[in-house]
Amino acid sequence: MKKLAMCCAFCLVAASAFATLSKDEVKRLYDSATIVGELRNADNGIPEDLWSKAECVLVIPSMKKAAFIVGGEYGSGVMSCHRGNAWSAPVFMQLMKGSWGLQIGAESVDVVILAMNRRGVDKLLENKVSLGADISVAAGPVGRTASAATDGKLSAELLSYSRAQGLFAGVNLSGGALTPDKEANERAYGPSLTARNIVDGKGDIKMAAEASRFVKELEREVRSTTGAK
Repeated sequence: MKKLAMCCAFCLVAASAFATLSKDEVKRLYDSATIVGELRNADNGIPEDLWSKAECVLVIPSMKKAAFIVGGEYGSGVMSCHRGNAWSAPVFMQLMKGSWGLQIGAESVDVVILAMNRRGVDKLLENKVSLGADISVAAGPVGRTASAATDGKLSAELLSYSRAQGLFAGVNLSGGALTPDKEANERAYGPSLTARNIVDGKGDIKMAAEASRFVKELEREVRSTTGAK
């Protein structure tokens, strides 16, 4: 009985630890929510019909030049995907190794990636995906009325954007690699759940309170583009 009690106590402590995010992870969630809200309200942001069609939205705030990667960048962010009529709990992701160059000499940029079809989603939920090789990616169109120019780009599985110093533009991220941030996801959800489990809602998914604003901003996107109240 004593051993059983100790085991139960350990499990309770471990379970509570899964919902304890680092300050950096909390900041990622907060900044990502802010970016989604700002882009939704901007005239030069992502076209509204693309928000409504996107299967997943990945936001990487303040992506920086990585000193240990020659000519490349590195950033961490969060991704949520459509699950029925709702959005999934956020998956922590990392984008690394590219040679796209930071906009207009900026030290950091915000990156937003939209997955436009289920094949793109399936690729993103793998352990590692090479952009431009394993999955097609294109610079996304900008502006509320830019949808008419997207026909050629909508064949891409991912549409990508960057923002720096107030300027927002499509950016081609070919050559980079996306991976789930395993350590952050373990802290948020526990060690036994994969990125796919989190998106599918399989297992004991308990979304941290700090993640709710990011998900609500995405839900607001759906309401504003479909006309729901």
